[in-house]
Amino acid sequence: MRLEAQTTQGAAARARYARQAAPRYTSYPTAPHFAKHFPETVSRDWLAGLDPATPLSLYAHIPFCQQMCWYCGCNMKLAARYAPVTSYVDSLLAEINLVAAALPARMRAAHLHFGGGTPTALKPDDLSRLVGRFRERFNLAADAELAIETDPRTITDAMIARIGALGFTRASLGVQEFDPRVQAAINRIQPAALVESVTEKLRAAGIARLNFDLIYGLPQQTVSALCKTVAECTAMKPDRIALFGYAHVPWMAKNQRMIDEDALPGPQDRAAQARSAAAALVARGYRQIGIDHFAVPTDSLALAAEAGRLHRNFQGYTDDDAETLLGFGVTAIGRMPFGYVQNEAETGRWSRAIHAGHLPVAKGHALSLDDRLRGHVIERIMCDGAIDLDEAGRIFGSDAQWWRTEIPALDSLQHDGLLRRTDARIILTPEGVTLARIVASTFDTYLTRGQARHSIVL
Repeated sequence: MRLEAQTTQGAAARARYARQAAPRYTSYPTAPHFAKHFPETVSRDWLAGLDPATPLSLYAHIPFCQQMCWYCGCNMKLAARYAPVTSYVDSLLAEINLVAAALPARMRAAHLHFGGGTPTALKPDDLSRLVGRFRERFNLAADAELAIETDPRTITDAMIARIGALGFTRASLGVQEFDPRVQAAINRIQPAALVESVTEKLRAAGIARLNFDLIYGLPQQTVSALCKTVAECTAMKPDRIALFGYAHVPWMAKNQRMIDEDALPGPQDRAAQARSAAAALVARGYRQIGIDHFAVPTDSLALAAEAGRLHRNFQGYTDDDAETLLGFGVTAIGRMPFGYVQNEAETGRWSRAIHAGHLPVAKGHALSLDDRLRGHVIERIMCDGAIDLDEAGRIFGSDAQWWRTEIPALDSLQHDGLLRRTDARIILTPEGVTLARIVASTFDTYLTRGQARHSIVL
């Protein structure tokens, strides 16, 4: 997908759809539609039924942070004392054992990702214990990607040295915005010089691949401030930059109630920030990947997008093509060929289940044939900006005319300039790429079920 000039029709479409809410589609169906009280026995059957010869991916959720950021919508806990962190690590080690024991063999893993929260809030020895346990219970490939999310404000030199020694290949730094007014408004004081210093230390420790996360739509934020941040970030030469829209969900993230809603930019200002920052990144040599990622042309993400091998999972856009992703830790979501499972969200329940010898599953969803078909279509829309609906039907053994009931919605989106359709073939326009979540939602049969709330698309 490529960024192109904005048309008058595109500008009107952006204004019309900017405040509509839609899922980010890191899964289908999305997590709010997973069934509660999902049987542990089903999860165990799915694990036992995996093909031992097929590589999988691993994700470990570390919910702890050393400082509270008011914009954050993640599942996190403030680590005022380290004792709860130690207990959490012990439970996570036990969970790794439980899951590995349920598999048909010691399976090969090509990706291991530590997310949060802030995984680098762990003590270096605890991170070593976790990586060691994963290496013991899984066959981590020699060329496996080991990735970790970091907070430049709190990561120590000892931790930087340790993640280098452990063989991590990629680190993601939360930058968000360098403007001092915005930083004060979100309670995240983080000068550019600090991020530059951490970047240099990570590279010196052998972590060559770096991601930066930026956010638009923050309180007190302006187009000029964000573009200045983009210039400062690109000067540090990260391989990838994610440009996310701030999701204001105070009903879910109580810390966001500290944000002055009157200081949030309106829909037109948010759209201008997203458009200007994206243009600035492209002008500096980054390729746009999907709706919110940017990468240098030689990065594996850019190469995957070019070759039509881009995928989307709970970490966003990825070149990871593993069909199975095993999630560890509170709220972690696992994906298997058979369906999704999600762990308990409350740390106490999660830990008690593990130490009682149970997989800490709280929710799940068994995929139907229709789910697989629609999930494939949604992923290709989000990743490629194009799909042949008849061909998708044939891949999944469905009626080639399966999508005909969506024609009125597709015609409406075409009229609004979001896509071009030639019978079963749809291609998103530049504005449609920006609003891909809206187009994808056309094929979401779960969207009107229940009371799930989603963030606005821009």
